[in-house]
Amino acid sequence: MRTNPYPLIVVAGPTGSGKSALGLWLASRVDGEVVNCDSVQLYRHFDIGSAKVPVAERMGIPHHLIDILEPEEVFSAGEYARLGRETLRGIAARGKTPVVVGGTGFYVRALMEGLFAGPARDDLLRARLAGREKRKPGSLHRILRRFDARAAARIHANDRNKLIRAVEVCLLARRPLTELHAAGSEPLEGFDAVRIGLDPPRAELYQVLNQRVVKMFEGGLVEEVRSILEKGYPVSAKPFEALGYKQALEFLKGKRGYQEAVEETQKETRRYAKRQSTWFKKDSRLRLLSGFGDSLQVQQEAMNIVTARLFREA
Repeated sequence: MRTNPYPLIVVAGPTGSGKSALGLWLASRVDGEVVNCDSVQLYRHFDIGSAKVPVAERMGIPHHLIDILEPEEVFSAGEYARLGRETLRGIAARGKTPVVVGGTGFYVRALMEGLFAGPARDDLLRARLAGREKRKPGSLHRILRRFDARAAARIHANDRNKLIRAVEVCLLARRPLTELHAAGSEPLEGFDAVRIGLDPPRAELYQVLNQRVVKMFEGGLVEEVRSILEKGYPVSAKPFEALGYKQALEFLKGKRGYQEAVEETQKETRRYAKRQSTWFKKDSRLRLLSGFGDSLQVQQEAMNIVTARLFREA
């Protein structure tokens, strides 16, 4: 029976920071396999807007938890944590090093720290909460502030799905969400993890994001959305709420002009990146590197950290 923990690398950071490039580079150096931790890349057909690494550019390195869901499937952070942990153990059992890559902070936390076993979904209650939010936008965030101010501070007022679940849990459990999290989480066991966070200068990151959005639209984002709809998937599918897809969909519906859709995506992507940066900077377990993941200097710094922590005896 193995007594030493398996090595595990986690690469996190805001969108556009080069997580995929760094994760792929590290995986190539440590005989690793990449595990996706981006909530949109889980879905098939949503390629351009989620910045999936094309198969031809993956250097032959296996990638897991990409293209595993149909667009209309519902998938929670808890389900991701369960499937992600199974994937990590499978990779480690083959003698490889798992490299988790992603910017969905809640998924990273679910994978590493676990989630509490909250009450089961109450579809009737969820429908009532969704209806209330539709009638009175912002009402769920105000309700959550009364139930659990700490949870409300972590959830964006426009994140309808998380707000519905948070209020649902508070009502059903009759306890604050943060109290339940603290009491019932199950941290990942059996792995020695090194966590690396990318923290490029904000002005440079914003410039990269603005350019990337333009390339996404010019590279066929609108056509991708049209193709997904032509396959028969509903506009209510969860990944259509993601940045870029939402605006491209609005353009196709005639609600926005093309340039307006591009500029709105740029603005909201910058805001999202700022929220991601704030989330990851609060995690003291992350070793933050000041730069982009495709920088040779950053890659070498990351490798030094990984070697010192995980492969000292190698």
